[in-house]
Amino acid sequence: GKMAQDMTEKELLKMELDQLKKEVKNERQMVSKTGKEIKEYIESMAGEDPLLKGVPEDKNPFKEKGGCIIS
Repeated sequence: GKMAQDMTEKELLKMELDQLKKEVKNERQMVSKTGKEIKEYIESMAGEDPLLKGVPEDKNPFKEKGGCIIS
């Protein structure tokens, strides 16, 4: 596809219109309802969350394999 800066105004407007046509089909709900549901879901999953719990050293694929010494 073309980069946005290479598109004519008409092409950009058509792209925006296509996006809005997709978005208008989305089911909408009140944030007061969904916010509470999201909070409950996050709290129920907190025990499994590696960002909260940490990753055991032996299971961490990003652990340094070896160090380097600068002298």
